[in-house]
Amino acid sequence: MPGVRIEQAAALRLDEIYRHTRDRWGDQQAERYITGLFEAFDKIANHGVVSRPIPAEFGVDGFVFRYERHFVYWRWLADGDVGIVTLLHERMHHIDRFREDFGL
Repeated sequence: MPGVRIEQAAALRLDEIYRHTRDRWGDQQAERYITGLFEAFDKIANHGVVSRPIPAEFGVDGFVFRYERHFVYWRWLADGDVGIVTLLHERMHHIDRFREDFGL
């Protein structure tokens, strides 16, 4: 079964999500949300989440799915693992943030 690797931009976003959720709704909610995200990551390889291709204008091959208030961008890595590229809140302008994360 493929593994899941969190890429640098995604790791930074996960930290932001955790801190924001903890500061706004407490430790328990932050833990629940992050745990739910990682459970969703584990479901990718088995098609346990419904993903669609990342729009071409983003300039990166891969897929995206929604988890509660965030969109999770991911791709297949050369070794067959799943690479979590980044996570963006539903209110963010995705193309701009995606380009910011990747210097595109």
